Amino acid sequence: MAMSMAMKRSAAAATRALSSATSSSILTRDLHASSGKKKIVGVFYKAHEYAKMNPNFMGCVENALGIRDWLESQGHEYIVTDDKEGPDCELEKHIPDAHVIITTPFHPGYITAERIKKAKNLQLLLTAGIGSDHVDLKAAADAGLTVAEVTGSNVVSVAEDELMRILILVRNFLPGYHQVINGDWNVAGIAYRAYDLEGKTVGTVGCGRIGRLLLQRLKPFGCNLLYHDRIKMDPELENQIGASYEEDLDKMLPKCDVVVINTPLTEKTKGMFDKEKIAKMKKGVLIVNNARGAIMDTQAVADGCSSGHIGGYSGDVWYPQPAPKDHPWRYMPNQAMTPHISGTTIDAQLRYAAGVKDMLENYFKGEDFPAQHYIVKEGELASQYR
Repeated sequence: MAMSMAMKRSAAAATRALSSATSSSILTRDLHASSGKKKIVGVFYKAHEYAKMNPNFMGCVENALGIRDWLESQGHEYIVTDDKEGPDCELEKHIPDAHVIITTPFHPGYITAERIKKAKNLQLLLTAGIGSDHVDLKAAADAGLTVAEVTGSNVVSVAEDELMRILILVRNFLPGYHQVINGDWNVAGIAYRAYDLEGKTVGTVGCGRIGRLLLQRLKPFGCNLLYHDRIKMDPELENQIGASYEEDLDKMLPKCDVVVINTPLTEKTKGMFDKEKIAKMKKGVLIVNNARGAIMDTQAVADGCSSGHIGGYSGDVWYPQPAPKDHPWRYMPNQAMTPHISGTTIDAQLRYAAGVKDMLENYFKGEDFPAQHYIVKEGELASQYR
């Protein structure tokens, strides 16, 4: 039914465009979406020696989502690189004649308005994973591009990782690990700020697929669960999870021992957690952020950790990515940061590689994608990015 309605809407939009004297590049790009040889450019991280250690390691330059032979057998050109920054990078060289660009949140190729202007043949931007904020979505919409991602491909991976990070912070795990590898033994140096998760209040800012999965996994721990989102959960699901809705974020934050960021990066959420917002949280609050680094004010987080107002900060997202060596989050106290890894487990890679191939097949045939995969379609942004 959803696919049928999407196709009807697409047909209606095409009819309106045909009858309009001002029909734009949206129509032109759609009509040519399935014809002829295509140039596809993929931007992934390099795996070097690790690429051969697991046959299912799909999300790297070397294995290129496992679709090279399939694409080339159909006559398409497939360029893959990790070189994505600056005017002389490999990505920049291929933008003018690329029809499709595949990027990933873990090594994002930033598709700016300037790059979109240069991309005269570009029709489709695909995210191998979830989160398309590395694309200037307004510019993509204005240019008539389609932007899509593999919705759901790594939600379990990220939710599990968030739960791990909560426990690492609550139990003060890292100092103990560092003691062991440094040859030390000081129980008091760990125990003075190690707690049980049971009975603590955990709030998620954003409660989409990942937020709901996290809350479901937290339920057996006996936490007090809160969530803030623009949409309230179905009452039956809310009751099943045992979470309470908080309409006012500023009222929820002071209640939380742990705050988890699960909202997409948009113009509204960029820099959302600044000095003033962090000040509303409990002293000693623990923060987990696997959403996007730019949702946080970088220096405000570093200052909060240094002052002790933030008792611990953990996540795998930075801005920019890869994080420069002098990024303040590398050196702030009580952090448990990693590179962007939560959504690129081997299981997740298999799912998003398969999802990209499915969408490319649809693209070559001129067929719609599953509706939930669209981030930009026919000049309209998905609701979470508006």
